[in-house]
Amino acid sequence: MAVEIIMPKLGVDMSEGEIIEWKKQEGESVQEGDILLEIMSDKTNMELEAESSGILLKIVHPAGDTVPVTEIIGYIGAQGEVVETAAASASEPAAGVAQVSADLQAAGLQVPKAPKSDQPTQVAAGKPELAEDEYDMIVVGGGPAGYYAAIRGAQLGAKVAIVEKSEFGGTCLNKGCIPTKTYLKNAEILDGLKIAAGRGINLASTNYSIDMDKTVDFKNSVVKTLTSGVRGLLKANKVAIFNGLGTVNPDKTVTIGSTTIRGHSIILATGSKVSRINIPGINSSLVMTSDDILDLRELPKSLAVMGGGVVGIELGLVFASYGVQVTVIEMANRIIPAMDQEVSKELEKILTKKGMIIKTQAGVAEIVEANNQLTLKLNDGQEVVADRALLSIGRVPQLNGLENLNLELERGRIKVNDYQETSVPGIYAPGDVNGRRMLAHAAYRMGEVAAENVVWGNVRKAHLDYTPAAVYTHPEVAMCGITEEAARQ
Repeated sequence: MAVEIIMPKLGVDMSEGEIIEWKKQEGESVQEGDILLEIMSDKTNMELEAESSGILLKIVHPAGDTVPVTEIIGYIGAQGEVVETAAASASEPAAGVAQVSADLQAAGLQVPKAPKSDQPTQVAAGKPELAEDEYDMIVVGGGPAGYYAAIRGAQLGAKVAIVEKSEFGGTCLNKGCIPTKTYLKNAEILDGLKIAAGRGINLASTNYSIDMDKTVDFKNSVVKTLTSGVRGLLKANKVAIFNGLGTVNPDKTVTIGSTTIRGHSIILATGSKVSRINIPGINSSLVMTSDDILDLRELPKSLAVMGGGVVGIELGLVFASYGVQVTVIEMANRIIPAMDQEVSKELEKILTKKGMIIKTQAGVAEIVEANNQLTLKLNDGQEVVADRALLSIGRVPQLNGLENLNLELERGRIKVNDYQETSVPGIYAPGDVNGRRMLAHAAYRMGEVAAENVVWGNVRKAHLDYTPAAVYTHPEVAMCGITEEAARQ
């Protein structure tokens, strides 16, 4: 079946692109990764690569045409295949799915590509028809690993069900990457205002205020657009959706309320939850987690951040840019300790210049609440007084609903092999729940690998040694591979 080539959406604001030049012509052979054409938007030129191998069957829009994003501009398929271009372009549902995919990709999220031409697209030839409540694959959890696995499995011909207890998109879309980056964009805008005069831009007034109601509402609208998009993609790929907490049983059945469904294989993509510490005063209503603080509609005058990792530093920077006095408390000898030491120290200098107070080699021993204010007593005898505190010491696997399974765990994480399979054959656990790389883009890959192994047998491995990671501060920090200190060791 022919694969559509669409005008990509290169950014949130892009609505159309101009085709500059086709690098391949109709009838020519194309390999996955070949440069097909060059396009131009209002911001950039870009070469578009082929996403599958075959013959360039049809160029719908020649060089010089300006084409709306997600519109079909060509087709790749098998030699001699006939493309019905009129019928394809009139397909409203296909266009809608393409638009949703483009919106998700513009936000930095991933959508499974169609199977490559050299890959099997069926679970098994002549397999018996499944009962209504029976599925080749049941995915538990609708975050990056889960929704990616479900769509990938459906693309490969599996009958797939997905179970999600709340909103699709997981931590990334609802409480992590997307809402945090929405706030960090505000911080970037404020940074620009502060340096505008030095660049020759004279503003009528340098006074500004933060409307947290509008800030939270805008964040919520971004999140809803993307989570709705994920649900739409699942429906478009004919994935059966079940809402509620799924309890997984050893016989590979999953119970959601009064409903029980049966699976030949199970993918556990239940994600992670906020890690907590057991110290006196930690349960004060003035102590928030990274989940809570993103819905805060009134700015405190001061904020103590417990944990100088990625989440603590990003959210600390956000509130510091809003005018809040932020103090970061980190037990290690530097912030973002997983990053290179030199980079970490440089970032600390920059954040200090922005007004953040950073205390390293310090832990919180006790929190005392009095007069609607917190006093954080540190283990070195110091005290930090703040209106609010943020607990951001990391995340741990979410195992609710998996209690009936006798899975092998490793430090509270589900142990998996390179195929993402657990100690129970036929049950896979990609993403945060296995603790290997608690990053959304790593979860996408693990989910894809798990789905392909369900369909084809254990033939795919997830190679995560060089997974890139980033901290979206200003300036940003990124790494890939091991740090200089680790290399020296």
